[in-house]
Amino acid sequence: MARATESRPGVLELEVEVEGLTERALAYPELTGPAAVGDTVVLNTTAGALGLGTGGWHFVVAVEGQDDLDPPAAGHVMKLRYTPLQAKVQAVEEQGGPDRSAFDSADGLDGTPVVWVPLHSMLGAACAGAVAAGAERVVHVMTDGAALPAWFSRLLADLREAGLIHAVVTAGQAFGGDLEAVNVFSGLLAARSVAGADAIVVADGPGKVGTATRWGASDVGSGTALNAVGILGGRPVAALRLNFADPSYRHHGVSPHSVTVLSEVALLPVHVAVPVLDDERRSVVWDALKEAGLEERHQLVEVTGQPAIDLLAERRVTAETMGRSLEEEPAFFMAAGAAGVLAGRMASGDANWRTEVEG
Repeated sequence: MARATESRPGVLELEVEVEGLTERALAYPELTGPAAVGDTVVLNTTAGALGLGTGGWHFVVAVEGQDDLDPPAAGHVMKLRYTPLQAKVQAVEEQGGPDRSAFDSADGLDGTPVVWVPLHSMLGAACAGAVAAGAERVVHVMTDGAALPAWFSRLLADLREAGLIHAVVTAGQAFGGDLEAVNVFSGLLAARSVAGADAIVVADGPGKVGTATRWGASDVGSGTALNAVGILGGRPVAALRLNFADPSYRHHGVSPHSVTVLSEVALLPVHVAVPVLDDERRSVVWDALKEAGLEERHQLVEVTGQPAIDLLAERRVTAETMGRSLEEEPAFFMAAGAAGVLAGRMASGDANWRTEVEG
């Protein structure tokens, strides 16, 4: 039996009765049909049984009595392909689709700054930083290395409401954005040509996978987006993953995954935003970057992330990562904010330059 406790676009949070216990579950009505009080639902309880963090919910697979689940939207591209919940979407690349003409008009990114952040929880600070530094239209491209439904992200809903994200493009098997794209390349192009971005932030959805190995982590995979940005003629900006709250944590200081991405995955030069920190933490970060030889491969730019933090507070968007708050892990969010500020300055500079040329 189910009862809705909260809803946001694309998702219902439910209380469900499971073997006499009241537990929490998520339903995506576009996949399962609506769920109402008293409905009998079929659940996937694996994540709850494993006690997972971000994804530790039961998920509604089906609602008893819902027969017609074919999405009403046009389109012929399937996401969640070859699974029982595969969903039809209208992709920007589809011939005859409403966005195809605008999509075809893009030869590339034309110098658009694109921030890559390693974790979804960094998205808010990156977007806020871009807006604070002068970007007028920030678009998020969500890749498919973690959560696939954009609806799952509470942060995305908060950023939309706060006016810090203007559109979401879901790429690859990710779905539920304002625009759907077949891969990251076309997702980036759609963000620029269809959604009108002057700054883009690309990242996986929430719920990354980590295995305490060098290569087996979601953020290492999503780092390939930096190459896509460079290939398409954009300006890639990398945010560092920094952690200082727990000295025993394997990501203490500069995360080894950030070093792997910037030393092994990013094949083209990128702008690496290094946040302004106190002397002790600043030394830890710069020493790690120099030891990895990143000064020789990329442009390291020291930037303040404080404007991002201030704007998040002003717009009442909560910053949290893996249960830690902004107060507990300020460097983490400063790093994301610094990358956003750098991209926003680039976007603002482009706008000013174009205004002067056209004038």
